[in-house]
Amino acid sequence: MRDQSGPVSVLIIKKGIMKTIILGLGNPILSDDGVGNRVAQELEDKLAQRQDVAVMETSLSGLSLIDLLAGYDKAIIVDAIQTKEGAVGQIYRLAPDAFNNTRHASSPHDVNFATALELGSKLGIAMPKQIVVYAIEVADTSNFGEEFTPKVKRAIPKCVERIIKELNGNHHASPEL
Repeated sequence: MRDQSGPVSVLIIKKGIMKTIILGLGNPILSDDGVGNRVAQELEDKLAQRQDVAVMETSLSGLSLIDLLAGYDKAIIVDAIQTKEGAVGQIYRLAPDAFNNTRHASSPHDVNFATALELGSKLGIAMPKQIVVYAIEVADTSNFGEEFTPKVKRAIPKCVERIIKELNGNHHASPEL
């Protein structure tokens, strides 16, 4: 397991080159919930030579995402999702507005993804102009373990491939929710 508490590395990129962050979200010790982290790990290895892309994984959420996304032109976020009728292992390509109906926080201290993005923009923080979410339908997000269920495990390389295509300007093959 990688240490996620250390400092975030910063890329210095020539002016005019679009800066993209790939952010894998999840808890790597809660079975399928760590799928975003694993996709980020695999992308980090495959994209090591690309100076226009930063790859990070985190278990942070809410307001903490503002700091991670600030200063990038584009963000590709990878996370687990559970929908009512989704098939485990299905990969969705979503826009941030797909989460607009999830703006209700469970407590006054809780801020979800959509609200964090809106707040960052309202505060004048340089948030990404393009944000895409790759969400993998998962089965198990409550049992402790670092193993994925079989269908989620098979979805990981497919998601990696789709994100690489996205970076190369071709995202049309990805199903949308």
